[in-house]
Amino acid sequence: MTAVRELADRYLRDMCLLDPSLAVSVGEPGVDDELPDVSPDGMASRVGLARRALRDLRTLDDVDDADRLCRDLMEDRLNVSIDQFEAGEHLRYLRVIGSPVGSIRAIFDQMPKATTDDWEHIANRIDGIPKSYAGIRQALEAGVSQGLFAAPRQALACADQLDAWAATNGGTRFFDRYCVGAPDGLAERMSLSSAAAAAAFGELAQWLRTDYASAAQGQPDAVGLDRYRLGIRQFLGAELDPIEAYDWAWEELNSIENEMRRVSAEILPGASIEETYDHLDKTGEAMEGEADLRQWLQDLMDDTVSALHGTHFDLPEKIRTIEAMIAPPGTAAAQYYSPPTADFSRSGRTWYPTLGKTRFPIWGEVSTCYHEGVPGHHLQIAQWVYDAPTKSKFQTYLYVSGNIEGWALYSERLMDELGFLRNPGERLGYLVAQQLRATRVIVDIGMHLSLPIPTGQPFHPGTKWSAELGRDFLAQHAGKDTSFMDSEWVRYLGWPAQAICYKLGERVWLAGREAAKQRAMAAREPFDLKAWHTRALGLGSTTLSLLQREL
Repeated sequence: MTAVRELADRYLRDMCLLDPSLAVSVGEPGVDDELPDVSPDGMASRVGLARRALRDLRTLDDVDDADRLCRDLMEDRLNVSIDQFEAGEHLRYLRVIGSPVGSIRAIFDQMPKATTDDWEHIANRIDGIPKSYAGIRQALEAGVSQGLFAAPRQALACADQLDAWAATNGGTRFFDRYCVGAPDGLAERMSLSSAAAAAAFGELAQWLRTDYASAAQGQPDAVGLDRYRLGIRQFLGAELDPIEAYDWAWEELNSIENEMRRVSAEILPGASIEETYDHLDKTGEAMEGEADLRQWLQDLMDDTVSALHGTHFDLPEKIRTIEAMIAPPGTAAAQYYSPPTADFSRSGRTWYPTLGKTRFPIWGEVSTCYHEGVPGHHLQIAQWVYDAPTKSKFQTYLYVSGNIEGWALYSERLMDELGFLRNPGERLGYLVAQQLRATRVIVDIGMHLSLPIPTGQPFHPGTKWSAELGRDFLAQHAGKDTSFMDSEWVRYLGWPAQAICYKLGERVWLAGREAAKQRAMAAREPFDLKAWHTRALGLGSTTLSLLQREL
């Protein structure tokens, strides 16, 4: 391996020592009993490591294209992390998804339970919960002292999550449920540790709900242009004109909704789209209970792997296994994916939050399954894991949301193009997913930058966006599941620019494919979609800017 890629992987290994959640994702040994230190000192250590790695990178020369791609990603990701630290983002790192409140707890979702040693590691990590969550509070307290706040809405949403894991209002504590099946010799210790962890969750929830939310009163949900641009760099790895993206998204949403009305008329002529949703929910195929839902998701992914391998993709044997999982209570409403370990001892997994529901109509789930599994996140990220020996682990596990979410949304479209959506109901489900992603661009940019709504729109024309208008617009243009919409809305407000990476990432993938088609046509050659996918995914993790140039 070249010096550039050796440096990248050395940085990744050193980062795993500082961030055990990354170590769990990679499968890197050495910190199996530890939890992340997200206190101000802990975060300063991470940034110090990034600065040293960038300094060392400047002394090295690229020897091939793989070095060039690795350098671009490394420079971008490390510079973004440094700029976020200098802006004090780690001192208001509080949101309902994607912050230490949830990510530290989520480490346990990835831990094996096969042996007594596995359970010992789990027990040791549960013992570390009070200290690790105390680090969250230390960082937030430092933010308060400097006048850097998350909005009160995020504090209250995170407090609700913590209360769910602590069973503050009744039910079963997260770790009591998690530790079912522990060896007899550890059961008593783990019961005591579970109680201590629940107390730590509950204490932080109480502090967030009272002290922090009170101190943060007046902190707006909207982050403004400077923080939003930092979010664009983090989630897209690109310099993006948010006004152009905002205007484009209105046009895209109008096109999608016109197609939705056409497909809805095929299903239930003369009915509104909302009436068609109700019809599909009541009369369409549905799974009853979490067990049947999980099995249905697993069967769909297994069947999809079989259908795509050798026809539209060449899938190495190691990546043909993917697991469908039910997400634990207290997680956000969106489905998500976790990658395989570097040695594939743990496969890639999709996680489905059931939100207390027991009946699951599937017309709206097929497209999302393609997004999270195959050919979406799993095919792309697991392929990168498989290719790591010829690139670097850094390019496997440090990725840019605009690239991977763009690919996953493109994958939904691809499955529609290839005829895998079996009926108009499933196709309407795909269009609902597209509608949500276009709505996200409008709402996220509009709310955070307080932009005016275009005068030609029927929804409050000429009015500047507010958080409340954003929720109303979601209700009108992004489905009818109230609990899901509430979770989505709070997520956008706390995670600026993350919500836009899906549709804007897909735009780059589609433009790249069209350019490749045009080049083939100009050369009077056939366009080989399978070969294009292979080469495009073979780039490994890249920023969205570099992906656009390479495609």
